[in-house]
Amino acid sequence: MFEFLEVYPWLLPVLIFFGRIFDVSLGTLRIIFVSKGEKYIAPVIGFFEVFIWVVIISQILTRANDLVAYLSYAGGYAAGNYVGILLEQRIAYGIVLCRMYTQKNGMDLVKILNKMNFGATMTHGEGSTNEVDIIETVIDRNRMKMLEQTVTDFDANIFYVVEDVRTKQNGIFAKRKNILTRWRPGK
Repeated sequence: MFEFLEVYPWLLPVLIFFGRIFDVSLGTLRIIFVSKGEKYIAPVIGFFEVFIWVVIISQILTRANDLVAYLSYAGGYAAGNYVGILLEQRIAYGIVLCRMYTQKNGMDLVKILNKMNFGATMTHGEGSTNEVDIIETVIDRNRMKMLEQTVTDFDANIFYVVEDVRTKQNGIFAKRKNILTRWRPGK
């Protein structure tokens, strides 16, 4: 399968390096999908992750006898972790709970969030120095940047925390856009 490596042995470290980047990046994505309960996506990603790893490790065991190959294996692993994190941030998969604490009138923020199709709940609380309004909303993670901009425009001193959520049910959530929405009015 890799007879070309006999003619071009310098390609082996390159193959090892980029193979490890792919397999470790896939491993990062697989872990994310497993933690989110995606039982159909995670096994497919795991299949390709392990397939790439077996191909790379077999080449190391049969051909690689030098430090450069071992360094490219380790370097590919490190770079794969970095690329995996970048991919995870880019796809922003999942749901988050954002809890915001403000000393301003929280109902004004709830109204702003509702206009943006974010369901929001407000309660009153006693902070360490003053009373605060606590606003909670559950949103898709890929909309978090928009929410951050909105709440900091509302209150530059707002304090907020973000937590991962595995599932959501029975709330006010923005409608998901899909390919059918442009042909089906009212959806």
